[in-house]
Amino acid sequence: MNKKGQALVEYVLIIALISVVIIGLVKAFGGYLKDAMTKTSCSLISQEYIEGEKPGEGKCGKSSN
Repeated sequence: MNKKGQALVEYVLIIALISVVIIGLVKAFGGYLKDAMTKTSCSLISQEYIEGEKPGEGKCGKSSN
């Protein structure tokens, strides 16, 4: 029996499963991740973060200072 080929198939299946889980998490929480990045970029360019109606719709705007 070829155990090397069997091990390779098992590794490919594990990598495929992990990829599916990661894609699902990004689809579920992608808007929140985008908002976190937007908040950080707003602070770097000295602008105010304006929250959007839905996760992922936030943007930078003029600071009220």
